[in-house]
Amino acid sequence: MKLCPSCAGEISDESDTCPLCGANIYAPVLGTRSRSARQKKSIIWIGGVALAVVLGCVLVCGGIIYMMAIRPAIVAGRRTQSLNQIRNICLALHSYQADYGVLPPAFVADKDGKPMHSWRVLILPYLDEESLYKEYDFSEPWDGPNNSRLLARMPPIYRCPSHPESSARTNTSYAGVFGEHCVFRGADPVALDEITDGFGNTLIVGEVKSSIPWLKPEDVDIKLHPAIGPVGGFGSYEVEGAAFAFVDGRVLYISESTPQQTLDALYTRDGQDRVEDF
Repeated sequence: MKLCPSCAGEISDESDTCPLCGANIYAPVLGTRSRSARQKKSIIWIGGVALAVVLGCVLVCGGIIYMMAIRPAIVAGRRTQSLNQIRNICLALHSYQADYGVLPPAFVADKDGKPMHSWRVLILPYLDEESLYKEYDFSEPWDGPNNSRLLARMPPIYRCPSHPESSARTNTSYAGVFGEHCVFRGADPVALDEITDGFGNTLIVGEVKSSIPWLKPEDVDIKLHPAIGPVGGFGSYEVEGAAFAFVDGRVLYISESTPQQTLDALYTRDGQDRVEDF
């Protein structure tokens, strides 16, 4: 017995036609192959569309998860690291003060009063960078032939993880609060008893949104850059604010929305001005 290719009915081996449907058992069943091919193409196309939809959903959902969970965690980790670094910088400033009786000056000037060396160089021994400090030549400017070689060896503590990689290799992420009535006032160092506004009400170092070579005797002049956020002054590349250290070693992020009057009071060491909550 054999089966009819059209109706699958059983027919005898001697029959040429199907007794049930009358089909010629030796003739091909027209359309069977083409229908099968079309079905396969349809299945492949539908499968491709489904796969594309699934991949699209995965990418969209992955992006949402990254923006809602992963990225905030990364930013928070960088903020914590930046606060720890600026705290250690503040501790180094106090270690310098313990040895010399004054906090480091903003810069060491030449005989004509021109800034030559930054406080960031002066505190290197207190940041476990004694060998780098010994290689620095105080007889030439910060950008002299010998000292320029040290630019690419900036200590990691001066580099905030949120700052663009393109500028973070030689440019510092932290600068002193600079001004006539600030802790960093120029070549004349400040003693602790000159900070009459209180150590907990006076800012000393902050995170910057600028390109300052770490060896350069340059900081943020609060007369030129009083606000937080704009390029050239204090600010962060990831959050709307900046990390700061107070003279007493306390560190925190201060928001860009902080009233300017409050910032001005925090910048100065002897303004006798009221510091509002921030």
